[in-house]
Amino acid sequence: MNRVSAIDIRNVTKAYGPTLVLDDISLKAEANEFIAFLGPSGCGKSTLLRMIAGLETLDAGEIHIGGRRIDEREPGARGVAMVFQHYALYPHMTIRDNMGFGLKNIRMNKAEIDRRVAEAARILEIEPFLDKKPGQLSGGQKQRVAIGRAIVKNPDIFLFDEPLSNLDAALRMRTRLELAQLRRRLNATMILVTHDQVEAMTLADRIVVMHDKKIQQVGAPMDIYARPANRFVASFVGSPPMNFLPVSVSEGANGAVATLGDGSKVTTRVKGLTDSASWELGLRPEHVRVSDQGLAAKVEFVERLGERTLVYARLGDGTALTAEDEGLSRVKMGDTIYLKVDGDAAHLFDADGKGYHTPEVG
Repeated sequence: MNRVSAIDIRNVTKAYGPTLVLDDISLKAEANEFIAFLGPSGCGKSTLLRMIAGLETLDAGEIHIGGRRIDEREPGARGVAMVFQHYALYPHMTIRDNMGFGLKNIRMNKAEIDRRVAEAARILEIEPFLDKKPGQLSGGQKQRVAIGRAIVKNPDIFLFDEPLSNLDAALRMRTRLELAQLRRRLNATMILVTHDQVEAMTLADRIVVMHDKKIQQVGAPMDIYARPANRFVASFVGSPPMNFLPVSVSEGANGAVATLGDGSKVTTRVKGLTDSASWELGLRPEHVRVSDQGLAAKVEFVERLGERTLVYARLGDGTALTAEDEGLSRVKMGDTIYLKVDGDAAHLFDADGKGYHTPEVG
């Protein structure tokens, strides 16, 4: 149904007055790829999406789609369609008229409009709603209509600006599934802006982590989770967040040895580091398990999640640590426990925040 195209963002910079928002951003998305822009509020991800759509101007750089430069073109001539956070449906129009309104404005013939609306409604499974008005639909159904309004434009690129943020948790999960299924049916290039890492991890082929005006890392979801480029990425991706413990580092037989503040040692498989006192040891909670031996810690809080239990504890030197235990854990607040650390899965971060990891196998 849709043409496919790659997008090439070249050295894009944007400022609002003296405030720099995006600093020399470059990125390529392949045809049919699903890319997620992930980052905290204010990192520039929505601004970048709006620049692709033509709703914001560039101060420097270029944007190309399908090999043609589009940043100097009018929004309607760029071959993109955007789905906004707010549905922006016309309440007095039927769903059929809402979906076809943009095509009617460019004077497309009625038969083609009807064909495109019917096809989009079939793909999104909203055919029973075509003669209803937006006020008769649920939030999830309205979002599907907003997506349908983009589909009928037959764009090169679909742009989604936090499309699930207005939905409740159950509906958000269901709509995530619908987006994933839609992507397969359309076989199109898509870019999603989100601050929700679950959306990014479950939907995207690659995630673009943004922070402090720049791209921090680009990679497949599990690559970013397992091998974060820096401390920010490590702290932002993952729930609960990675533990960071101040350590000194020395060379061991099989990798760096990290010494904690209480003198405890964690042997890692991270190689090639210089002995230094200004390092942080990074540990995902699932790699710190409640055990009958290991690091001694005092339990401050227990979070029971059914299939697993999160234990928030503090080591003897006062360092906070989140660990994991089985779902039927007997650990309770105030207990003294022991934590076994999986050093093979440990990360190390230098004074500048750069990440160092266990060498990849294979």
